[in-house]
This record gives sequence, C-alpha cells and structure tokens, in this order.
Amino acid sequence: MPMKIIVTNDDGIDAPGLAALAEIASSMGTAVVVAPLQPQSGVAHRVTARSKIRVDPVGENRYAVDGSPADCARIACKIIAPDADWLFSGINAGANLGMDVYSSGTVAAAREAAVLGYKALSVSQYIARDCSIDWETTGRHAGSVILRLLCHDLAPGHFWNLNLPHPLDRFVQPKVSFCPLEMQPHAFHYRKDGDGYRYVGVIHERPHSPGTDVNVCFSGKVAVTRLSVQTRHYRPPPHFG
Repeated sequence: MPMKIIVTNDDGIDAPGLAALAEIASSMGTAVVVAPLQPQSGVAHRVTARSKIRVDPVGENRYAVDGSPADCARIACKIIAPDADWLFSGINAGANLGMDVYSSGTVAAAREAAVLGYKALSVSQYIARDCSIDWETTGRHAGSVILRLLCHDLAPGHFWNLNLPHPLDRFVQPKVSFCPLEMQPHAFHYRKDGDGYRYVGVIHERPHSPGTDVNVCFSGKVAVTRLSVQTRHYRPPPHFG
C-alpha cells in the first residue's frame, strides 16, 4: 500500500526547499503539504493554544497554516492526515546542527510528530560561505538518503535529523555518517546597537568535536542523527528533599 507523507517546514509554504521535499515524498507515496503561511524560522517548538489557527486549502493536498511549524504538525496529524505514515520537515535553507535543534522550527515539526506517535524526520541543507543552493541537486541527494532511512528501525519517540553538506557535487552522492549532536554552543557575542544589542556569530566558524554532526557535515558528509523526544534521565541530587 502506498505511503501517506505529511510535508511541512519553517521557511513557509512557498519555499523552494519545501517544493523539493514534497517532490521526494510524492515519489514515495501521497504527499500532503501542511506548511506555515509565512516564514517561521527560529521559532523552535512554539505552539498556538489560546487563539484560532487559520488553515487555508491552497491546492490539492496542500494547506497553508497561519501558525508555527509545530502547529502545522499538530493540525496535520490530528485533523488533515491522521492516517499518515510519516512526517517530513524541510528542506531547510541552512543547517540545523548541534544545539540548533532546540531553536529550529524545522526540527520542532518533526519532534512534535514524534511526540504524537508518528515516524518523522527533519532535513536541512547547510550553506557554505559565499555559495547558493542548487535545489535540484539537494533534492536528489536528500531523496536518496531519506529512502535509506525509511528502511531503518525507528523506535517510538525518536526521529531523524538530517543535514546535507555544501557545496554538493551534482552527480556524486556524498557519504552518510550516523553521528551524535555537537554539544558545544555557537561562538557568538552581541554588539551594541543604539539602545539594544545585535547578535554576531559565524556558523562556518562554530566549534565542533570530531565525529559530531557539525564536524561530519562540515567535512563533506551527510550528518544523520537520531533524536529523542525525551531528555536525559534526571537524577535528583543526594539527600534532596
């Protein structure tokens, strides 16, 4: 039986990365696009619970949601396509590596689907310094890796986070490495700007340890990390209470 795949993102309903991912999903089954009406990059796992969320059909199996990526995942899984087999989120224009997974709307949509009991993955395209994305090439290589991931076991409460290196060779598939998250934060600071402060940081210069997802992606390989909706096991301090 053909699969049904929800496709969402955080760059908005008109983003080229969403179109590339929807094409991948369509090659594997029925794609149901449920994406934010406007770009929602960096909103993390924000959800709307105290106001109405407008949902507009904008084509066959295509819906624009005036809300966050996590809202899109919730509405898609609860209302529009509760019989879906997978949720794909992306392809994000820019990496979601290391600690980015906590601020990324792309990753949050996949995490929300996993919370709700669905299989899910998030896909991002790292952008090398002074380069642009060839979405056709990105889509081709992402599709190949996703097809492989669908064959791997994925325990409940887990989801895949996939980051493609850059630039990509149009005809040579990059190697894939399963790897842990980089735990070091970005090297950033804030610059005084009038009566406020402006973030200053360069993603290409972020610290990374050997074998972590940042290191793998920066070295030209596809970084694949299995993430969990659970936090690490909490142990109370001795004699607490």
